Amino acid sequence: MKCIVGLGNPGRKYHHTRHNIGFMVIDELLQRQQLTLDKSKFKGDYTMTHLNGEKCLLLKPQTFMNLSGESIKPILEYYNISPEDMVVIYDDLDLPTGKIRLRQTGGHGGHNGIRSTIDQLGTKAFNRIRIGIGRPTTQMPIVNYVLGTFNKEEINDVEDSIQRAADACVEWMERPFIEVMNEWNK
Repeated sequence: MKCIVGLGNPGRKYHHTRHNIGFMVIDELLQRQQLTLDKSKFKGDYTMTHLNGEKCLLLKPQTFMNLSGESIKPILEYYNISPEDMVVIYDDLDLPTGKIRLRQTGGHGGHNGIRSTIDQLGTKAFNRIRIGIGRPTTQMPIVNYVLGTFNKEEINDVEDSIQRAADACVEWMERPFIEVMNEWNK
């Protein structure tokens, strides 16, 4: 079984914010399968499904971004899923809006949701899909920027990146992540 985790913050207040792009990818995968997150446990909302014939758990931690690992660790343990069989999808300030990058391992890069996940799991060895949200072009504080919504000029790129990230997740169901990564990072 594999696990796809989208990072974000719970609540309507954060629904369409830059920081919630991981949640948006989970929403896209759910919409494609005509599913909802029908379970609430392990400080998260999740469901089980099959993507390309592979059993898969889709998770949105409900801990708020900075404590994401507190939801991820217990659900992986309960379902006996190794970190290598998980992909975490999250926003990245250092990528232009709409760009996606896949990685197999790495540090947190200043992202508190990834920091929490690494701390809780005790490993950096898990797959990631980083989705670019760009940096503010004004003196706006970073926290205000990531908790803000996308502007009209960004919407098409954002929607495209959500589709591509969801497609990469589906491809990962039938091929090793490194193959998907090498194809998508060209």
